[in-house]
Amino acid sequence: MSRLALPTLIALILAGLWGAGLGFAHWRGNLWFLDRVEATMTDLRTLVRGTAKPPELMTIVAIDDDAVRQEGAYPLSRATLARLVDAIARLGPKAIALDLLLVDPGAKDNDDALARSLSGGASVIAAAAVYPGGKQWTLGEGPIAGVPNAERFLWPLKAFSDVAAVGVVNVATDKTGTPRFVPLLFRAGDRLEASFPLRVAAVAAGEDPEIAADHLSLGGRSIRTDIGHILPLTFYGPRGTIRTISAATVLDGRFDPGTIRDRIVVIGATATGTGDVFPTPFDPILPGVEVISTAIAHLMAGDAIVRDQHVRLADAGFAVVLPMILVGLLAWRRNAGGLAAIAGVILIWFVVNMTAFSHHIWLSAALPMTAAVPPAILYGAMQLWLGRSRAQFFATQSQLLQRVEAPGMGEWLAKHGDFLSDPVRVDAAILFIDLSGFTGLSETLGPVATRELLNGFHALVGEEVTSCGGVVTNFMGDGAMILFGLPEPATNDAFNAARCCVGLSSRTNDWLGSLPASTASRLGFKIGAHHGTIVASRLGSEGRQHIAAIGDTVNVASRLMEIAADQNAEVAVSDIMLDAAGRECALFQSGTLKGPVETQIRGRSGSLAIWLWQSARTLQ
Repeated sequence: MSRLALPTLIALILAGLWGAGLGFAHWRGNLWFLDRVEATMTDLRTLVRGTAKPPELMTIVAIDDDAVRQEGAYPLSRATLARLVDAIARLGPKAIALDLLLVDPGAKDNDDALARSLSGGASVIAAAAVYPGGKQWTLGEGPIAGVPNAERFLWPLKAFSDVAAVGVVNVATDKTGTPRFVPLLFRAGDRLEASFPLRVAAVAAGEDPEIAADHLSLGGRSIRTDIGHILPLTFYGPRGTIRTISAATVLDGRFDPGTIRDRIVVIGATATGTGDVFPTPFDPILPGVEVISTAIAHLMAGDAIVRDQHVRLADAGFAVVLPMILVGLLAWRRNAGGLAAIAGVILIWFVVNMTAFSHHIWLSAALPMTAAVPPAILYGAMQLWLGRSRAQFFATQSQLLQRVEAPGMGEWLAKHGDFLSDPVRVDAAILFIDLSGFTGLSETLGPVATRELLNGFHALVGEEVTSCGGVVTNFMGDGAMILFGLPEPATNDAFNAARCCVGLSSRTNDWLGSLPASTASRLGFKIGAHHGTIVASRLGSEGRQHIAAIGDTVNVASRLMEIAADQNAEVAVSDIMLDAAGRECALFQSGTLKGPVETQIRGRSGSLAIWLWQSARTLQ
């Protein structure tokens, strides 16, 4: 065997093994880190496919702005809901589904009226699953190990659940908030409950579903499901694609009875401000009732997109074959002809993938890309001298890193060049630190001494923030704005921010102690910390950009520095921030923490619960 053939054979074997490993993990449902890429690719394929005509058997009765205006309040009273259910039931629908949580008691007469209305026909009402720590899936063994595991269920009032079927209404979303799946089963301990869409479909079909390992049978159809008995969602179009009529017109009798008769009628809220909306490929604010209705339509019409163990096995096959083909083509021709052949293979794979998607088969896009790209790049690097290319790559990295003034972001920016090219909303912890008395001191120090003083302060802030996992988004003279939640939000952002508060206090006190007494005596510092939603983006020109974070959370954190200064405390932290950080955070473990105290924040209506923290050193 030639010297050239042996490395190629080894590369082919390694590429196949790499793809096989990824394919096996995907078949088991363990490639969660590819979900974001797969979600983006799925949205693109959905948009390329275009809108689709939903089944005629669905009608949404929307509690919209007109209905709320007519009622004069939201939510609608139970008496009004009873009239609405009665008006629908008189026309003989297949099923009436209330996508509403009826968990709190109302006026007894009104509750009794709604219970009587629900008992008069085939009706389904919603329950909700509450998850421990917001985590839907937990590891386990047995046939229901992959079923979402709830801590408990929020069950409707007994008066309603006694006369109507009940289903769990939760959906499964990706990190962008887009609903991707509807779990058909839920569990809480040993208790197993059907989902709201499955319960509605069963009531409409007049039979209980038969559930197998990878499919369920309902109404004479076999509906294939993914791991954990989940039903993948594919949306028909934007808001209103599924027939929607206003609850106000139903109550007034101003509607076509044909939109109700022999159809599944789903009652749900679409009024402005109700909050039950989701982003989808076609619409950034699709009402939750339309998401639920989409799942019901999939179950009744059998038009859901399919991803089950058989499809996952096909994905695994692509993950093995595609990287081996690309490596083989690179070995065959390392010129324009070879690149053209590689482009042709990728195009064929894309056509196959898109064709399958348009025929309701969800082949993975992220898995073959992840399987094929690294081996092809590595093999190409082994075959070619990449000195000049690597120099250009590092030059590009350097140029990119110089465009953004945010210590702690270098490694991330080197890998994600388009980071924050579009604004994003994230939950984050925001810290502000500022030196007290610096302005007056700088007038007497002169420019050189002032610069040296600031350099020392900026250096300690940057080091401490980076060690705690945060990002300095801006140095503002003698102060700094610090963010925990970029480049990606994490569950321990607030915890790390609390640790940073204590660390900054300690290091700043040490730094002040190292200064001449005449300087240190005129300086102090204060820190403000808050947690909440921010909008992060890039600002500036192409030649020079910086990361900016805006929102009420940022404003409150800045104002908390003033409160710290007024109360002679080192740190002023909101109760929201401490709650997010937890009782084990550094602010509870060291120094003295006093509060909470309801405090008015300058420029903001209402008050906020504030805690004040002082290090043990300053209390001595």
